[in-house]
Amino acid sequence: MVMAKKIFSGVQPSGNLHLGNYIGAIKNFVELQNDKENSCVYCVVDLHAITVKQSPSILKNSIKETTAAFLASGIDPKKSIIFNQSQVSAHAEASWILSCVAKMGWLNRMTQFKEKAGKDKEKASIGLYVYPILMAADILLYDATHVPVGEDQKQHLELSRDIAQKFNSEYSCPNFLRVPEPLIQKSFSRIMSLKDGKKKMSKSDPSDMSRINLSDNKDEIINKIKKAKTDNFTMPTKLDELDKRPEVENLLGIYASLNNQKLESSISEFSGNNFSDFKNKLAELVAEKISPISEEINKLMKESTLIEKILIEGSEKAEEIASKKVKEMKKIVGF
Repeated sequence: MVMAKKIFSGVQPSGNLHLGNYIGAIKNFVELQNDKENSCVYCVVDLHAITVKQSPSILKNSIKETTAAFLASGIDPKKSIIFNQSQVSAHAEASWILSCVAKMGWLNRMTQFKEKAGKDKEKASIGLYVYPILMAADILLYDATHVPVGEDQKQHLELSRDIAQKFNSEYSCPNFLRVPEPLIQKSFSRIMSLKDGKKKMSKSDPSDMSRINLSDNKDEIINKIKKAKTDNFTMPTKLDELDKRPEVENLLGIYASLNNQKLESSISEFSGNNFSDFKNKLAELVAEKISPISEEINKLMKESTLIEKILIEGSEKAEEIASKKVKEMKKIVGF
């Protein structure tokens, strides 16, 4: 018998979502939701967003845009809970309680803080330093059994597991906080820049040609794929030929991910072809998958009352679950 999974995951409303966000997270969310054995909670993690300075008006719009991307990609509010984190106060409450259990040494090992804070760590916000504890609270409030993670998030899930085990042990409440398991995403959940196969695709890259935005239209998508960096060699005939060819590996990985096939199958399909044939096929595929999402996002953004209604209803459902859990947590610690 297959055990039902409780899935929790979140996406920061950072604006300008791109193909990396879609393949790395949102596409997988839809697949998990469509498995009837799963119950899914998907959160727009706006409290995480303010760990770095945000323009309030831009943040407000980004929350709507991220929600619109969820909906346009196929996340269904009738099947999944969709809400924004700031509207459920239990997240902040649980985060404080768990921060009193977590250890400084654990946070000091978090590599993402070092990456995001840059060289001048003294000027980084305390929120940026402790946000992995808020991430743990997000997960543990919903008794999530599984959390979809990419390579760069494994460490944060390990921290969530450590915090859950420490709380349960310290307060002699075995299994109160469920220890979540990782759902390791398929290969090529990490999509790289179209201009540099060693850099992750990012909205902060100054070159718009480095990424496929979920807001790009069909012509823009095709143009960007055709101008994507490759190399001077022929299309590979086997997997080990991709060594030291990061741009080619990235493009073949995008093709494989959107076609729901293994990388080896994509290599075999284009073995011996020239790059222009491959890029034409890839451009057609990406445009076919992404341009309808782009059109739907644009349509939804003009119907902001619908997005607000979905977030309010989702927040009410999330509040019902999370407030009960944090109430029990407070009772355990003596409040």
